[in-house]
Amino acid sequence: MQMVLNLKLSAEFRSLQVSVIVALTVSQDLALRSPDKVWLITQWQNGNTKFKSSPERYMSHRIRQEGRALRNETNNQTKWDQEDNSTRLAERMDEVERWKEVLENTLGDINTEIDALSKSKEEAERALEAKNLNLDVVIENLTLREGRQDIDLVTDQVHEQLLKEVEVIDGSKKALQQKISEAFEQLCLLMEARQQLIFDITNKKEALNIDEVALSLNNNSPNISFKPDPLRIPPGTTTKQQWDMFSRYNKDRADAEMKASTSLREAISATIKHVSLNKNLIPSLFRT
Repeated sequence: MQMVLNLKLSAEFRSLQVSVIVALTVSQDLALRSPDKVWLITQWQNGNTKFKSSPERYMSHRIRQEGRALRNETNNQTKWDQEDNSTRLAERMDEVERWKEVLENTLGDINTEIDALSKSKEEAERALEAKNLNLDVVIENLTLREGRQDIDLVTDQVHEQLLKEVEVIDGSKKALQQKISEAFEQLCLLMEARQQLIFDITNKKEALNIDEVALSLNNNSPNISFKPDPLRIPPGTTTKQQWDMFSRYNKDRADAEMKASTSLREAISATIKHVSLNKNLIPSLFRT
C-alpha cells in the first residue's frame, strides 16, 4: 500500500516539473518576439499622418472618384440614349403605320375598281354574244335569198342592205372584242398592282410587330443577352429613302392603273352604246 502511494506522488511530481518547463519555454519565446523598439504616441500619429498624405493614397482616392464619376455619367448617358431611341422608334412606328393605312386604302380602291372593270367586261361580252346572234340572222337571210331562181335572183336594195348589215355587225364585233381584250389586260395589270400592295402591307405589318416588341424592352426584360457585332448592317438593308420610294411607287402605280381602268370602262360603255344603235334593220328592209 505504501509502495502504491509513493508511485502516485512520484508521477505527480514529474507532471509538475513538465508544466514548469513548458511555462519557462513559452516565456522565453514571448521575450524573443518582443519588438526591438517601442514607438511613442506622437511618432505613431506622425506616421499615420504621413501615410494619409502619401502619393499612392492620393492616387487611389482620385481613381476611385474618377471611376464613380464615370459610372454616374455612363448611367445617365445610357438612360438618355434609351429614351431617345424609344422616341425615335415610336416615331418610326407612326410613319410605318401611316404608310400602311395609305396602302390599305389604296388596296380597297383597287379591289373596287377590279370589280367594276370585271362587270364592264362581262357587259361587253354579253353585247358581243348578242351581235353574234344578229349576224347569224343576217347570214341566214342572205342564204335564203340566194335560193331565188332565174330572173328573181336580183341584187336589190334589200340584198345590199343585208351585206351592209353584215359589215356593220362585223365591225361592232371587232370593236367589242377589242375592248374585251383591253379589259382582260387591264385586269391583269390591276391584279399585279394589287398583289404588290398586299406584299408591301404584309411587310409593314411584320415590321410593326417587331418594332412593338423592341419598344417594350427595358433593362428588366427577360431573355436579354449580348449579341455579337450589334452595329452590323444586315445584307439587303435599304436606306430610308429607298423604303419610302418603294411604297410610293406601289401607290402611284396602283393609282395609275385605276385611272387607266376608269378610262377603259368609259370607253367600253361608249362602245356598247354605239353598237346598240346599230339595230337589226332586216324587218324594216322587208317592209319597204
